[in-house]
Amino acid sequence: MNLSNGKIWPYAIGTSIVFIFGACVATIFIATTLPVEKSDLYMTHYHDADANANELIMERIKFDKQYKIEYITDVLSKQESVIKYKVTDINGDPVNNAEIIVVLTRPNKLEYDKKLATPAIENGIYTFTSVALPLEGRWDVMAKVSVGDLTRFYNVKADTRYSEAIEY
Repeated sequence: MNLSNGKIWPYAIGTSIVFIFGACVATIFIATTLPVEKSDLYMTHYHDADANANELIMERIKFDKQYKIEYITDVLSKQESVIKYKVTDINGDPVNNAEIIVVLTRPNKLEYDKKLATPAIENGIYTFTSVALPLEGRWDVMAKVSVGDLTRFYNVKADTRYSEAIEY
């Protein structure tokens, strides 16, 4: 068979259609078999966070006008991690009456979540008891800080393998 006289185009088109159809089937198969974790960025269901996005932003602005929060943890490690936050007012005076809830979570698996509450408070520094992490790697350290009627979410991305790898 001589394909040089234009008979190759039907074969090329047919092969392309079969390849594209196969790629679509593979994409659908992969998308339906891999687990998808729902976002809990604001320690709530993502639908609630989307519905209340403007209120969350306004609360953060109000909080930042009166208070300052800092993540001052020395190092995040698999064996022992002591999570610390420092809360001060806008003048730099320590705030000892804040309520802080911290969740350590993996970005891809919610089954490893560690919830921390009731920290030790000293001079505006909130220290949570040491926690052992089940896996090495990247962790999201999410905090919900409430002082009076003001609330702010403070999220940090940290890595147990590299102490200098922190993203605010």
